[in-house]
Amino acid sequence: MKIPRVLIAGDRSSAGKTTICIGLLSALRARGLEVQGFKVGLDYIDPGFHTLVSGRSSRNLDGFLMSPDLVKEIVIRSCRGADIAVIEGVRGLYEGLNYDDEVGSTAQIAKILDCPVILVIDASSITRSVAALVNGYVQFDPEVQIAGIILNNIGSERHGEKAQKAVEKYSALQVLGKIPRRADLGILMRHLGLITAVECKNRWNEYTVVLDNIKNTIEQHLDLNAVCELARSAPALEMPGSRVFEVERSGAANVRIAVAFDEAFNFYYPDTLDLLALHGAEIVYFSLIRDKKLPEGVDALYIGGGFPELYAAELASNASMLKAVKDFYDGFGVIYAECGGLMYLMEDLEYRGTRFELCGVLKGSVRFGEKRVVNYVEGVIQKDCILGKEGSRFKGHEFHHSDILLEGLAQVEFAYKMLRGVGIKDGRDGIISKNCLASFAHLHAASYTAFAENLVESARKSRSGSLPS
Repeated sequence: MKIPRVLIAGDRSSAGKTTICIGLLSALRARGLEVQGFKVGLDYIDPGFHTLVSGRSSRNLDGFLMSPDLVKEIVIRSCRGADIAVIEGVRGLYEGLNYDDEVGSTAQIAKILDCPVILVIDASSITRSVAALVNGYVQFDPEVQIAGIILNNIGSERHGEKAQKAVEKYSALQVLGKIPRRADLGILMRHLGLITAVECKNRWNEYTVVLDNIKNTIEQHLDLNAVCELARSAPALEMPGSRVFEVERSGAANVRIAVAFDEAFNFYYPDTLDLLALHGAEIVYFSLIRDKKLPEGVDALYIGGGFPELYAAELASNASMLKAVKDFYDGFGVIYAECGGLMYLMEDLEYRGTRFELCGVLKGSVRFGEKRVVNYVEGVIQKDCILGKEGSRFKGHEFHHSDILLEGLAQVEFAYKMLRGVGIKDGRDGIISKNCLASFAHLHAASYTAFAENLVESARKSRSGSLPS
């Protein structure tokens, strides 16, 4: 499949990749192109903005979780009907899991996809030194196709000209854009990154101005024709023979899985939701903030990650929904929760000196500190649960700054033994209680391929009354 594609990488974190990608996706769409966004790594927030401005669901690509064949399959599958793909990198171009290999890096994905790379340099206080940076990045791994440069945070026209001339004198690369330093291009930040696209959409009158400024700036200061020409130079990709998204199943599962989706909970991988549907689930969405009851006839709840601490007052005041979720649990309904969902299921949450009573499905409390836990994780299922059998292994990630304080810790059952990562307590994660599984670990169903099949099957057994209670 011939897919025009380009990867936007950075010389470091906060070089401006996300802002430039948002503007590029928006500007290309304004030209009438169907634009497909991707994000390297396990980020939820950046792909949300890609989706918001492109109108197509952005997907994650990760060389730690995914085989090269799976990366290619996701790209080919997602690009059907698209004119061009824009891939946003993660951190610096060569940053990955380890110091001595490329696993988990943007460079790894660029090589898997045989994709031209445009390198974003934060040039806020340098001119001639930009050329040294460029040459260092090019020479570090010649297999990475660095094909153009974007200079970001340019302070003046003279600053931009000097930096551009230095790059083009000392390297063979062309400067495709010089993006000015502007305060009105910023999207609000918080403790774990940007505000989410869902929140932005709900405050559209405020943030449409910021998004329009970003688009207009990219249109004015980036050579879009040159970007498209580079994208068209990428060779065709061949669909792998073995495919995760070609699901074989006998008959319809006939189950409904209710997914919590609102400002507080919106961290989901679209590929995970797609695989649940392919395995026979009807996905219905609901809000733990605004809805007063669960959707009708649901067989399982999926409560993903997000920022429940920021919406704790609204969540705690929705007593009807708190009771509905607790009643569903008491009736042995299937509940799967990740990170923010885990917090919601606890008895209470304390944030910035205020305590909020929550669901009480799980006995214990949530407390927040200054420590941030950001890890790739690996684990093994040590006790049968709704996602798999004992001995099954998985990879994922954890990303939080909260701690779970559990009552009766000795009696708590954990499904996961973490081989890499922190988990909830002492390298254990995945609390099991009745037909509920709640963890700090986030899983991607295309990586842990038993995820969708087992969750759907657990929901089916719950509907038929054959799931243990």
